[in-house]
Amino acid sequence: MAPRECWADSPFDQEMTDLRMAIFQSAEQLYAVLQDVFVAVAADPAHIDSFTHSNLVIRMTTEAPVAEVLLDGRQPPLEVFYGERPGKANIEITLPADLLHAIWSDQVSTSEAFFNGKIKTKGNLLKAMQLIDLFRECERVYGPIAAAHGLARL
Repeated sequence: MAPRECWADSPFDQEMTDLRMAIFQSAEQLYAVLQDVFVAVAADPAHIDSFTHSNLVIRMTTEAPVAEVLLDGRQPPLEVFYGERPGKANIEITLPADLLHAIWSDQVSTSEAFFNGKIKTKGNLLKAMQLIDLFRECERVYGPIAAAHGLARL
């Protein structure tokens, strides 16, 4: 099944997006889901080895709800911090929380969202390639975790 584009830019599509209920009702709910995802991913460190040896710190900021996660890939094991953290990250990623849900639910293509400007980044994007394995693992474990948290598909 091809990923469905639910982030179109027409006024009608924007209005429909605004009318539907957000997947995540609070930052705390988002953090709980992300914590379960990253714990599951870290359980098999061989799959994320490229990131945990990347010497990168990634700041991922979501909108609606506003939340921040810091992923530390400077050395194993994967360290994840929830909430605002001081300091500079090598790469900063900003996206709507519902878009992250749609990407990890395989409903929206990451590259399509990036090239349509729905994912904003700061930093060296060539270095961001080391995130690919980590995000693939997040996609792999996300479905059952989202379901366990009662999250619906878009």
